[in-house]
This record gives sequence, C-alpha cells and structure tokens, in this order.
Amino acid sequence: MPPRRRTDPEQGRAALRAALEAVDAGGAPERAVLAAAVRFTLEELAVRHPGGSVEVRVPPFAAVQVVQGPRHTRGTPPAVVETDPLTWLQLAAGRLAFEDARAGGRVRASGERADLGELLPVTAPGT
Repeated sequence: MPPRRRTDPEQGRAALRAALEAVDAGGAPERAVLAAAVRFTLEELAVRHPGGSVEVRVPPFAAVQVVQGPRHTRGTPPAVVETDPLTWLQLAAGRLAFEDARAGGRVRASGERADLGELLPVTAPGT
C-alpha cells in the first residue's frame, strides 16, 4: 500500500516553487510555504522509495520512513537522515548534491542505508 499523501501534489509543487524563488531572491520563504514544500517533497520521497529502513527527518515540519529493508518499530531507527528545511528543499530539487551537503555538515546521516544520493532529487530540476 503506497503512503498516504497529506499534501495535494499541485499545491506542494507550487509551495516548492515559491520557497525556492524566495531563497533565490535572497529572502526566506514564509513558514506555511516552507512547511508545505517540505511535507510535499518528503511525501514524494516516500512514494518513490517506499519502505521503513531509513527515517528522513526535517524538523520541525515532518519525517518519513523510506527505503526497503529492515523496519523498526521502537526507538531510534537503524538509519537516520536529518537536515534543516532549506537544505532539504535544495536536495529534493536537485540544487545540492547529498554528498556535498553531508561533507559540509548540513546533513547528519547515520546507518547502513543513510546515503540518499541515489534517491535524490525527488522533483524535476528547476521546480
């Protein structure tokens, strides 16, 4: 069963475009726009790569479990990826490579399956 979407895909893509445009203009996206964009892109990741062996966290907005493999039910999952909302949106949109973000300390990743480089971007570049 595919993950349930909470964000309408058209509204999510619009929020992502608005958030990235705000960043490109040197500003910060409105909190509601940022939250919608993060939730939409995390849902996209979960739809494209279902599973439960990696938890991707983008506080304070959302977290999803992705990638086939061992599923956890309690405590800290075996693989965790965590980043801030703006870094996540850059990763999700293909504007930042996962390896570069990790090397620059913008992503914390631990566990056997925590390298999301092959799974990103989750939207068309330029979105």
